[in-house]
Amino acid sequence: MGLRIYNTVTRSLEPFEPLAPPLVRMYGCGPTVYDHAHIGNFRAFVFYDLVHRYLAASGHAVRFVMNLTDVDDRTIAAAAARNVPLAAHTEPFVRAFLEDSEALGIEPADAYPRATAYIPQMIAFVERLHERGLAYVADDGSVYFAISRFPGYGKLSRIDPDTVRPGARVAVDHYDKEDVRDFALWKAVKPQDVEAGAAWSSPWGLGRPGWHLECSVMSLTELGDTLDLHLGGEDLIFPHHEDEIAQSEGATGKPFVRYWLHVKHLIVNDQKMSKSLGNVLTVRDLLERGIEPAAIRHQLLSAHYRRELNFTLEGLDASTRAIQRLLDFQQRLERLDPAASAPASGVGRAAHQALTDFRNALDNDLNTAEAFAALFVFVAEANAALDRAQGSTTQEERTAALEALSWMDRVLGLLAVARRSRDVDAATRDWLLERIEQRARARQQRDFKTADSIRDELAQRGFVLEDHAGGTRWKRVGGPEREQATDTSRR
Repeated sequence: MGLRIYNTVTRSLEPFEPLAPPLVRMYGCGPTVYDHAHIGNFRAFVFYDLVHRYLAASGHAVRFVMNLTDVDDRTIAAAAARNVPLAAHTEPFVRAFLEDSEALGIEPADAYPRATAYIPQMIAFVERLHERGLAYVADDGSVYFAISRFPGYGKLSRIDPDTVRPGARVAVDHYDKEDVRDFALWKAVKPQDVEAGAAWSSPWGLGRPGWHLECSVMSLTELGDTLDLHLGGEDLIFPHHEDEIAQSEGATGKPFVRYWLHVKHLIVNDQKMSKSLGNVLTVRDLLERGIEPAAIRHQLLSAHYRRELNFTLEGLDASTRAIQRLLDFQQRLERLDPAASAPASGVGRAAHQALTDFRNALDNDLNTAEAFAALFVFVAEANAALDRAQGSTTQEERTAALEALSWMDRVLGLLAVARRSRDVDAATRDWLLERIEQRARARQQRDFKTADSIRDELAQRGFVLEDHAGGTRWKRVGGPEREQATDTSRR
């Protein structure tokens, strides 16, 4: 049926048709790098990655751009609080964001534009709006967008501009406006801006860009006048994305975005994240607790993006088990030794149905909950079919199952992350193999107390042993198996 997505501007499901196929111009609002991005931010960022992956897997040529806001009120205030230049404060958080993204298996964007690198383009953009009569210069040198001069204002958020008042997420600003509803394109400097190195010369005097302006200029510069997809959190619909539309279409005279996708917020243990509650979680917080990145990614994708996600430690435990099932299933398929004379087991049929159901789920407004259901029904049915066939199947069916699993994981991005995070270094591997050999000798000598003690020791370190006729296999808890033929005795 093809991909259909819920377009925020029309409040309806629409067939996705890029402007110039197969190219898809996709922009996602990225982090403001005044601090570590939290897990709520990463719900949106992992969803961007899913969209990016699914479009690419479906044959589109995606150009994905994600901005980094490295100058705004919060970054300047944070730099001032530390008494350091703006760049010195933001750079470590840029690196941390990219490291956290890599840990969660987020594929790199084609560009990560930083606002501070686009100041000349921003000044030229404001000049164009001023020339078109959509902006005005205040007495202090600030420049504002006059929303009363843009007839389409409010079409994304469905807000009547005549009812907009300060307090409704509209910045009052400490600048002179003709109308309280207007938003700043360019802000005259304050002493704190100058001290932080966040001040640039312009035709209106020393100043800095407004937050809304930054995203418009970076997206239009990198992707052209009309974007196919613009993604962001639901909290950005108004005023940020509404203001982006007004200034972008006001400057170019062309439609700014064809499809808007907005991700609903995340809560933690049924509560909104807040510093006062002490429940703000970052990716590195969770990794330091020993939570594996694939489990974090799985939970972030587990609910439909337009539904609230309740992020819990219990949910992470369930996600860890889900990842284990996938790893075990993948390894079972890889270990199969197909027999030329084996009858069809039904695994190939299950693989075909799973791919159909998986694609139908994602084509229906990127429904990840249903996509996961299709994947795990496949795992259950294929395992049952192999059990009935006593682990035997044809090469064709084995290949079909592996290819189906690989294609679905190409979109979900779980298995490679899981394997990478659960691998062990050379020193640990040497220690592990030595302990397995010691256990083997103990079992051969019928010293089962020592053998059990070694098994318990390894379990405490996160390694599980499985004894087979040809030896002992080990796996990290929740991780891929490793076969070592070091124990041929059977207790």
